[in-house]
Amino acid sequence: DMLRFVSTAKQRKGKCHTMFKNASRNLAMAVLTKRSMSHHAPNPEKLKATISKLQNFMDKEVYPIEPEVLKHMMSADRWTVPPIIETLKEKAKAEGLWNPWVPVEIDPEVKYGQGFSNEEYALLAEIMGHIPFSPEIFNSNAPDTGNMEVLIKYGSEEQKAKWLTPLLEGKIRSAFAMTEPAVASSDATNICSTIRRDGDEYVLNGRKWFTSGAMDPRCKICIFMGKTSDSPDTPVHLRQSMIFVPMPHPGVKIIRPLTVYGYDDAPHGHAEIEFKDVRVPASNLVLGEGRGFEIAQGRLGPGRIHHCMRLIGMAERAIALFCKRVSSRVAFGKPLSEQGTIRRDIADSRIAIDTARLLVLHAARRIDEVGAGKARAEIAQAKAVTPRAVEGVIDKAIQAHGAGGFTDDHPLAYLWSGARWLRMADGPDEVHLEQLAKMELKRHSPRPARKA
Repeated sequence: DMLRFVSTAKQRKGKCHTMFKNASRNLAMAVLTKRSMSHHAPNPEKLKATISKLQNFMDKEVYPIEPEVLKHMMSADRWTVPPIIETLKEKAKAEGLWNPWVPVEIDPEVKYGQGFSNEEYALLAEIMGHIPFSPEIFNSNAPDTGNMEVLIKYGSEEQKAKWLTPLLEGKIRSAFAMTEPAVASSDATNICSTIRRDGDEYVLNGRKWFTSGAMDPRCKICIFMGKTSDSPDTPVHLRQSMIFVPMPHPGVKIIRPLTVYGYDDAPHGHAEIEFKDVRVPASNLVLGEGRGFEIAQGRLGPGRIHHCMRLIGMAERAIALFCKRVSSRVAFGKPLSEQGTIRRDIADSRIAIDTARLLVLHAARRIDEVGAGKARAEIAQAKAVTPRAVEGVIDKAIQAHGAGGFTDDHPLAYLWSGARWLRMADGPDEVHLEQLAKMELKRHSPRPARKA
């Protein structure tokens, strides 16, 4: 049945999604989908139907508007939301494609999402990943998914009523303020912004940057991470806390939007922000003082995998463009597709994509089985490998496009900037490799001799 479903998907009219263009990949996706369903899904037909609906929606609704949205993102009005995005969000809701990211492990009664596991959602996120702005249409975009997960897992009933409900409905957007320009924030113990108790309020001070989502005119809440204790008696990983800051706020000043290789990702953007004597109610604290690292690990683990899932989709689009380009160009007397170096690049790209996909699916499954905390090794592997693999695939596709690959005439330069950025976002490669090495060394370290 799954093979017939894939075959039917390949024959669909309209713009063909590259997910189904390669025969061997079709078989792999069928096997992975079937395995995922047999292990997790209470309703296998629902997942299959959702994959089909999402693919059709992308083909009919999202691909056709891509030029319009990208043009808006480069215009003087780019800090406003393209009206077509809000229109498509309502259509996605009506199609039952809303909030598929919410994992059933934190939503067992399926109050918030669609009841999919992380592994199942990986198949949907890959489809969305072909177009970077498309996840928002299905309310599955960062940083909102991570912030909603914080609220679902750790939020009080008051906090959920204020912010989770409108976020789940797509009525507002959010930001996450953790990284600081003055310190090496990949070691979060360096974070020096402060959260100080003053009666029934907390007072926040600090400068953050790459605060994703803060430029969006719909941003109404920001999660701020800072120190609630500087005492040497407090363990270093219990000094940080997280707190909700309503946006806009008189003490919050947007210094500037930041760019990544020239792209500012309008309208949500990445902001540098000054928090100066920002007062918020004590009830806005998340979970309790000193719980910041605990919350961060619960938030960032699944979030890292979400990024990797979407990256696979970006790579699939890149390799499809790569193959199309070299099949239509001639150099030195024969098509580029017949040149040995080009064929090797195509083969290496396919190997890189499928290798990364398997790591991502394995990490997602481990999160489903044991939770993000115990799946740290698998998450680290996927996060370290996938952005590098995808960056390499897109780079090869750019090279095959010649000078045009470096321009906005093709989506490759923008896709490459996103892949390269994700080697730093949510933790740089070096941190994940260091963590993985520590776990591997511990696994092979000599065990203490048993006492007689």
